[in-house]
Amino acid sequence: MRHGKKDNHLSRTHSHRQAMLQNMAASLILHKRIETTVAKAKELRKFVEPLLTKAKDDTFQNRRVVFQTLHNNDTIKELFGTVADKIANRPGGYTRIIKLGNRAGDNADTCLIELVDFNETLIAVAAEKAAATTKTRRSRRGSGVRAAATTEAAPVVAAEAPAAEVIEETPVAEAPVETVEEASANETPAAPEASADDETKQS
Repeated sequence: MRHGKKDNHLSRTHSHRQAMLQNMAASLILHKRIETTVAKAKELRKFVEPLLTKAKDDTFQNRRVVFQTLHNNDTIKELFGTVADKIANRPGGYTRIIKLGNRAGDNADTCLIELVDFNETLIAVAAEKAAATTKTRRSRRGSGVRAAATTEAAPVVAAEAPAAEVIEETPVAEAPVETVEEASANETPAAPEASADDETKQS
């Protein structure tokens, strides 16, 4: 029983499969992308990504372990040189599988497997998208609108300050008017009293 064995044998013996994966891994490291079937690409990804992780730490032991797997000096130099510098800041996920459709001869699912950090086109597109999103975020924040609002609010406050002063001065200005009105009110009842006295004298 093969319970829990998820590896695809790819219709090959163990030695044939290992030799094929070694050759495909060497080609991927040297050329940065290869075209193959989807089944082989998925097995190659599981085979090559641990080697790429070891290449990030350039020690003599890691070079020995990788050489035991690949058996290719040119590939080791490329892997611990150019490739290791590119993938130094990436925490896994070094490869990408892009499906290409079915092959004409046997109708097999084909794909392109490549190293993520060596696809300059997609890197440029991602950089443009990042720049576009940062620009839209700046415009959404409305920093210019807030600045304009603060500049407009300052004159309004300055204009409101004299109005408050006028309001405070108006009761002082109305005080003499009230006294004049009170004086006139006091004087007006005196006139009828005087007329009443005149009438009594005449009678």
